[in-house]
Amino acid sequence: MPSATLTFVFAIERGTPAPLTLHRTKAAVPFAGKYRVIDFPLANCLHSGLRQVLVLTQYKSHSLHKHLRDAWSLFNAELGEFITAVPPQMRDGSGWYRGVLDALRQNRYLIERSRAEQVLLLDGGVVYRMDYAELIRFHREQGAAVTCAVRTAGHGLASCEVMLDCAADDRISGLHPPSAQVPADSGFDAPMGVYLVDKALLLAELDALAAAAESPPGGGAELATHLLPRLLERERIWAYRFGGERGRVTPDRYWSDLGSTDAYFRANMALLEAEPPLDLYQPDWNILTYQGQYPPARTVPGAKSGNEGIFVNSMLASGTVIHGGGVSHSVLFPLVQVADGAIVDEAILFEGVKVGEGAQIRRCICDKDVVIGAGERIGFDRAADEARFTVSEDGIVVIPKGQQV
Repeated sequence: MPSATLTFVFAIERGTPAPLTLHRTKAAVPFAGKYRVIDFPLANCLHSGLRQVLVLTQYKSHSLHKHLRDAWSLFNAELGEFITAVPPQMRDGSGWYRGVLDALRQNRYLIERSRAEQVLLLDGGVVYRMDYAELIRFHREQGAAVTCAVRTAGHGLASCEVMLDCAADDRISGLHPPSAQVPADSGFDAPMGVYLVDKALLLAELDALAAAAESPPGGGAELATHLLPRLLERERIWAYRFGGERGRVTPDRYWSDLGSTDAYFRANMALLEAEPPLDLYQPDWNILTYQGQYPPARTVPGAKSGNEGIFVNSMLASGTVIHGGGVSHSVLFPLVQVADGAIVDEAILFEGVKVGEGAQIRRCICDKDVVIGAGERIGFDRAADEARFTVSEDGIVVIPKGQQV
């Protein structure tokens, strides 16, 4: 059944959190100590039996293309399997992708030549785990033309692009603009960035949009705000409720669009809870990624102090060494170095970060290859931090890639 489905993963926008997407698209942002955000929808495809995947790329895509090559060159082309990056090809006009629907229109030929019966459309910048095979099965059981995966809307509802009104039988009966202030217990649902559309219908709608010379606003919201309203009155559109018992994935019901620096920080810190909301440890639903051939992480005594390096309730990726420093409640990516006497608390350190002797950093995100000088104090004086760095609403300090402090 999944073999009759062609999958598009959208990774064309810069996205948020803005400081971390200065040099990479959102789908390529590191997450949880070893992964990239796009690893989650791609792992869902792998475990769901979806082996024909096109990743539409555009904004500062080199990092993402490299990651796809290194981590996801695992499908067998001889069996018709692929994960292929598709930047703008200039086949239809000479412009860049002007959003999701325009990206599909420019790659219409890839849909036409596929033998698939349905097309699965995925946001590549969202973290969650889902068995898409069950969504496809539900779509066919209902005889749906479009199936939209939904999550129960909570207090963050007003920031959604659109809200969905679902009938008792899970058929979508209405859409509401994001400006409507609706309480968390309203019964409305929010789209997850997962849409399954019958191939013939999608092609017809792309043709209709082209014929009408419509130019919808850019961004992934188009599928909910521009495509669904066109189809609602004349097609069978169903909501697939996320987090149920269908499928092989454990129902942790976790979903995050990492929509701000603070949301990104909270999502990583939540993984350090005794029972984290996102299950990274399901044996038959592992999240694949690229892992360099680095030595094991370790702690060693400081050369000057003789104190043993320690870490408490933290994630340490391979190649990380704590030289007599202390790390607590933090997420460290590969090849991080923490020098003698340094203290790292509630921090996220990307690959290659070096923290100098006696430095103290807290509530901080250090992008790749940042060097923190000896004795530096970051995260203790907001005014001083704001004079040098980007500081979020909740006081999270973000130090940009490659900066020496």
